[in-house]
Amino acid sequence: MTDQALVLEDVRRGMIPAHIYNDEEIFRLERERLFSRAWMFVGHESEVPQPGDYVVRRILEDSFIISRGEDGQVRALFNMCLHRGMQVCRAEMGNASHFRCPYHGWSYRNDGRIVGLPFHKDAYGGEAGFRRKGQTLLPAPSLDTYNGLIFVSMDPEAPPLREYLGDFAFYLDYYTKQSTGGIELRGPQRWRVKANWKIGAENFAGDMYHTPQTHTSVVEIGLFREPKAEKRKDGNTYWAGNGGGTTYKLPAGTLEEKLRYVGYPDVMIEKMKQTWSADQLDVVGRDGFMISAASVFPNLSFVHNWPRVEDSEDVLPFISIRTWQPIGPDETEVLSWFAVDAEAPEEFKALSYKAYLMCFGSTGMFEQDDVENWVSLTSTAGGAMARRLLLNSRMGLLEDGSEVVPALTRDQFAGPGEAHVGYGEYNQRHLLNRWADYLERPVDHVRQVQVSGVPGSDDDAAVTA
Repeated sequence: MTDQALVLEDVRRGMIPAHIYNDEEIFRLERERLFSRAWMFVGHESEVPQPGDYVVRRILEDSFIISRGEDGQVRALFNMCLHRGMQVCRAEMGNASHFRCPYHGWSYRNDGRIVGLPFHKDAYGGEAGFRRKGQTLLPAPSLDTYNGLIFVSMDPEAPPLREYLGDFAFYLDYYTKQSTGGIELRGPQRWRVKANWKIGAENFAGDMYHTPQTHTSVVEIGLFREPKAEKRKDGNTYWAGNGGGTTYKLPAGTLEEKLRYVGYPDVMIEKMKQTWSADQLDVVGRDGFMISAASVFPNLSFVHNWPRVEDSEDVLPFISIRTWQPIGPDETEVLSWFAVDAEAPEEFKALSYKAYLMCFGSTGMFEQDDVENWVSLTSTAGGAMARRLLLNSRMGLLEDGSEVVPALTRDQFAGPGEAHVGYGEYNQRHLLNRWADYLERPVDHVRQVQVSGVPGSDDDAAVTA
């Protein structure tokens, strides 16, 4: 039996019990106390642009139909028939006005309302035995969006998504709002790795330290024009609200020159100048930092990079969105989307997609480097010796807790939150501290929604404690 209080105490001081990366008891607590309450990314509005469009997404064991109804509203419907519990939608995506359960034929509109029940009168005596009026597939407890990103929370009393994101929304705009048209997604690619979900989230949140070692070969073959992977130490890590990430330091020049250096064409630069706030423009133009990888707690990550494409000195930026979907304590399903500005030139979209596949697609060069590390870590964390080991995650701190390098001032970095130049594990500590906050707080009793039609019920849906 793990002493959970001691585990969380160690985590908060930056000494990580190695076994948390492969522990059944820890995973049970994560499922019960974290994934039952946090906001979880399930898709983007561009994936369901027309009435009837849908995709099916999971939050751990729970399957949801993300559907745009005929009224234009996007909903998240629990993919389980009200009768005997069969999944009513088994395709991963498509367009449908109705969903029909293959078990007994109950059918539902794409807004969740039940419209068909075979032999209703014969089997139930009609409305007297089972009233169809007001019955719907069970909706997700909470649904909210930001810049077209669709999030679901299993907590009916979850705070508004914008409040949950906090100041990280400032940085989220760089990935999802390069013009007023927003982004469009392609994918997701999906694959599984024998690694704990937290490792990828931490890595994308702020691990610039691994680049010179893990990704040396990527630089050596000329994929990036930067002379050394070690240049990552010239960038910064920032944490704001409920997320944080990393940046590269750009060469001196005007805002336009810096964005061209990353590979953006002038037509897109003009749209960024019209869309981003003065502070967002200052982070790039005045301060010379370009956002790279980032994570929103608990398991949503972004990457922005600009490799060489074709046989030239030219680079092309790409953006990817991914989730680290836990399967178990030692296995994760990765869902990876390519994201691009909806108003970008078609040639840019095509080349940017190629750059994404080359680097962070399922067979991308960065992807292979990273996964090899994460699988090894997870495997080793499952042994007996791992329970004796505390991993040192205090990079950037002196023994007394003071910072090796002071945080950047507002004059040095226009973004919100706290940012530090150089190597440090500030963001990993922030993310795991959030994790500890959730794990130490028990979940309130979950309310159950009972289908109507039971004897003695006068309500369309009775809620029982």
